[in-house]
Parts: sequence; structure tokens; C-alpha cells
Amino acid sequence: MENVLRPLIVIGGSVVLTVVVGWLADVLLRRADQRHHDTPLWGLLRRCRVPLHLTLCTALLRGSYDQADLTHRHSTAVGQILSLVLIGSAAWLVIRISAAVVESSYARYAAAHRDPARVRRVRTQVTLIQRVVAAIVGTVAVGAMLLTFPAMKAAGTSLLASAGIIGIVAGVAAQSTLGNLFAGLQIAFGDMVRIGDTVVVDGEWGTVEEITLTFLAVRTWDERRITMPVSYFTSKPFENWSRGGAQMTGTVFFHLDHSAPVHQMRDKLRDILRDCAAWDGRDWGLAVTDTTPTTMQVRALVTAKDADDIWTVRVTVREQLIQWLTAHHPYALPRVTTAFAEPSPDARPSDNGHGPRSASVRAPRTGRG
Repeated sequence: MENVLRPLIVIGGSVVLTVVVGWLADVLLRRADQRHHDTPLWGLLRRCRVPLHLTLCTALLRGSYDQADLTHRHSTAVGQILSLVLIGSAAWLVIRISAAVVESSYARYAAAHRDPARVRRVRTQVTLIQRVVAAIVGTVAVGAMLLTFPAMKAAGTSLLASAGIIGIVAGVAAQSTLGNLFAGLQIAFGDMVRIGDTVVVDGEWGTVEEITLTFLAVRTWDERRITMPVSYFTSKPFENWSRGGAQMTGTVFFHLDHSAPVHQMRDKLRDILRDCAAWDGRDWGLAVTDTTPTTMQVRALVTAKDADDIWTVRVTVREQLIQWLTAHHPYALPRVTTAFAEPSPDARPSDNGHGPRSASVRAPRTGRG
């Protein structure tokens, strides 16, 4: 009878105690979350219930397994398994708790600061901090699991003796990986590029969507993802349109005839921008920036609060100005003109009494700016 009751008491007691402690912890966290709405930490800590239950139950079973006296033949193997599960669940719990603390700190910072650039910078840093903590805890947990095996303990002396050679070999083999790791930390705390920044890399325009310790993902305007090693951003130049502020200035170029009504185009540009919601109202302008024997180049200057809006303003101005010129001033658009050239004063008359005649052809131009 005792052989049956003892295992039931040990296992059942461990499960019941785990459920009770987990329930009490959840109740306390729920009440703390209700009292402190401005602190999201308590609500985030409630996500740790599963690893907490697993850690408590495994720890109780590991501590009371010898008193259960279940089986003598497999006691060592069962104890080894419980130790491995305990280490893994404890590492899981530590990672969840650290993630909750970091996310809570970021949420409070984002609520207190309205500067989008600073918020994106902190978001990038806390994301990499979470990954670093997870990597460190995971490495320590794996090392602790290996040390639970007797063979690994016996090999400890020889491993320490050959640590120098192994370190050199590992350093050479993992040179690129370690380079990306340190590059990721440099990007996070050097404020070179942040999550949400608008960048141009290798001629591709997009938004930084994810930054890890080894790679960086850029989401392009057509929903493609470009994955690049983080070392690229520390070794090669790239454009960061969000650096120092998201406000941008854009230009729209038109190639028009010399007779184009520039003053009326300037008034029309002002009317177009007033009706364009993407224009931020900071600045605008229209000027003739270049001329050729057949056309002149007109530049419209516009501003917007970010890269997405500047694209909208540019295409709106280009479309509506071309439509307005076509409807009201078609002579201002580039066209092919053929005419007889005027004879020079010293030109000799031909046999038929007419001077030499030639044609001047104007090459066609498009209205794209």
C-alpha cells in the first residue's frame, strides 16, 4: 500500500502545489495590472504562466523524486530527464521575464516621447537587447544541460587544456558570423539605421522592417523583402531618408516649349498643392532650371512629411499639371515642328529665282519630369 500511496502523494502533491502557486501568482499580477494601468509590466508578466508552471512542477518532482521510490532501475535516467527539463523551462521563464521587462520599458518610453525618430531608435535597441539576452540564456542553458552528463564532466579538464586551439579554430570559422553580430550591436547603439526608417540600398527603396543580430530585412514599396547582412550597413554607403527627420523635399521636372506660360503654371501649382492632402505646406516653388535650342526645363519643388507622402505629391503634381497644359495650353507641350529656313542675305539666287531652301526639324520630347 505504501508503494502505491507514496508516488501518488509525491506526484499529486507536486501538481497541486504547482497549480495553487501559479493561480496565486496570476491573481496577484491581475490585481497589480488593474491598479496600475500605466504600467504594462504586470500584464506582460502574466504571459509567463506556462513556463512558470512547468518550472515549478519540474523542480518539485526533481526534488522529491528520490522519496517517491518509483523504480530503482531507471532512477538515474528519470532524474537526468527531469534535470534537463528543469534547466530548459527555467531558461524559457527567464527569457519571458526579460522580454516582459524590456517591452514594458519600451511601451512607457513610447508613451512619454512623441519624437518618432527617438521611438524607432529605442525600438531597434530593445529588439536587439531581447535577442542578445535570449542568445546568452540559451547558450548558458545548453552548457548547463551538457554538464549534467557525467561524460562531459570527465572531459572538462581536457576541454580546458585545448581551449586555446579550439578558440582559434572557432574564431576563424565564425569570423563572418561574429562580424555580423558586432555589426548588429553597432547598428542598434550607433543609431545608424532603425526599424521603420526609409532607406535606399543597391538602388532599391524601402522601409526597414526587421533588424536581428545577423541580418536586416527591408520591405520595398511593392511588398518585396530584401534580406541583407547587417555588416553591409557598416561597410558600404546607403541612403537613410529618415535620418535627422522624416521631412523630405521632392522635385518634378517638365520639358516644355519656350512659349510655355511659366507664371500661370506657378499659380496652377499653388492651387494643386492646396488641394493635395499629402503636401505639408512647408515650401513650394516653380522655376526654369535649364534650356536647350528646342525646349526648356521647368522644375516644380514640393515638400511632404515623409517619403510616402512626397511620392504622392510628386505624382499628383506631374499628372495634374500635364492635364492642365494639355487642356488649356497645348502649344506649351513639346512637339515636332517643320519649317523652311530663312535664306541668308548673301545667298545667291538659284536658276528658278528662289533661294536655297532647307528644313529645320525639332526632335520630339516627352513631358516626363
